[in-house]
Amino acid sequence: MNGLFRALGVDAKALPRTRPLYRRIVTLLEGGIARGAVPAGQQLPPERDLAAAMKISRATVVSAYRELEARGLVRGYVGRGTFVSAKPDAASAPFAWRGKIAAAALQASDATTVRDLVRAAADPNLISVAAGVPALDCFPTDAFQRAMNHVLATQGDAAWRHGPTEGLPSFRAALAHRFGGEPEHILVLAGAQQGLDLLARCLIDPGDAVIIDRPGYLGAIQTFRNAGARLVGWDVTRADTDELEELLLRYRPKLIYTNPTHHNPTGVTLPIRTRRELLDLAARYRVPIVEDDTYRDLALTGPPTPPSLFALDDAHAVVIRLNSFAKMLAPGLRVGWISAVRPIVDQLALIKQQVDPHTQNLSQLVLCELVEQGVLDRHLATLKVEHRRRRDAMAQALRQHVPAAQLRFSVPDGGMYLWCELPPAIRARAVQDHARRESVMVLTGDPFYVDQGGDHQLRICYTSQPAARAVQIAQTLARSLTAAAREAADPPAAVRMV
Repeated sequence: MNGLFRALGVDAKALPRTRPLYRRIVTLLEGGIARGAVPAGQQLPPERDLAAAMKISRATVVSAYRELEARGLVRGYVGRGTFVSAKPDAASAPFAWRGKIAAAALQASDATTVRDLVRAAADPNLISVAAGVPALDCFPTDAFQRAMNHVLATQGDAAWRHGPTEGLPSFRAALAHRFGGEPEHILVLAGAQQGLDLLARCLIDPGDAVIIDRPGYLGAIQTFRNAGARLVGWDVTRADTDELEELLLRYRPKLIYTNPTHHNPTGVTLPIRTRRELLDLAARYRVPIVEDDTYRDLALTGPPTPPSLFALDDAHAVVIRLNSFAKMLAPGLRVGWISAVRPIVDQLALIKQQVDPHTQNLSQLVLCELVEQGVLDRHLATLKVEHRRRRDAMAQALRQHVPAAQLRFSVPDGGMYLWCELPPAIRARAVQDHARRESVMVLTGDPFYVDQGGDHQLRICYTSQPAARAVQIAQTLARSLTAAAREAADPPAAVRMV
């Protein structure tokens, strides 16, 4: 209590007893919060204790706390107490907006990696190999424009009116024919990220355990964590199903999330034997699997890609498959879909229609034509050649310009990423900072872990930049690694003193 008054620069006994006294308390606390003397997150004294210390009525303290809460500066929680939530906004604002934000939303606002990635990818002043972006200069612009003109000329009315929340019937039929499944088992989405949000709201209650790849897709980690899930990592590179069974027995999870084909970020593809064992475990322990299949059609070399978990799941119906056109065509399209049993599709559609009555009709109709006319498959053949060229150029440039002892990676058979290991002495965050200063954006490994990990790993998206830029990127990384290693060997004086 005395510490609070010292922070405010006030002697409790010297507080004037002018009326209304609660406003004096509000002014003192507001000033302390604005100066940072009472920081965000600090708990204020209980009302009775503060009233006793100041020799005033509890009602006066209650009035002061209520006024501070109305101003968005503090937030009271039943059974926990009152905590500082925000500093005052500009003088013209009647309250601190941040202090009005719901606690769950504040938790979500701390996870900014995805937003930072897409912002960097859109910045023309940056060479970003952080966000997962296909070779956009291969996009079938002419075919897309012809399809759009045809849709507007022949189905203009359908493009502009409302559509079914589940998706247009013609588009669902085209997706089922091309990617497998039944049309009535498909829900069209405004991107795969919307699908993750719907699945979290549909399947996860706060406190539920979710098993997820370790490392795993950061968008899924953020979504499930914000839903209140307890995330448990399963080492996807070892893919030990005995370990998975132990996790199932110990945590009794609500679901398993995995990206088994050309995995993000490692590039790993689970063999068919592991897939069958995974399905057997899911059926035995009655745990649904969410299969992120967004990289399936991005194979580059090697043996044929094993069938999806969804395709192999012909007896138990435990797999929910998530897919998107973001990696096959362009992220700006914002169109994806979920394939699942009918009860799940129906329930997800009910949740979706609360915030998004239906995915944009025009995009569905145009993509439907591209799929049905074979444009998508021809584009994927072109993309495969270009992505392989970019992968090989990046791998060669890194091997040529970066010492092998500073950056280790394997060349994947598909997907978009090189998963790079740094020496224990070099921190990935330091490398990222130095590269950013030279206008190159790479992604550190830590957002891909549900626990501690990734401090010495980088993910490089080799598909997002032309092959001609590979040498520049590799040279920048080499300089950044050298600078980070020098910092680790000779930290600044202030750090050494600590």
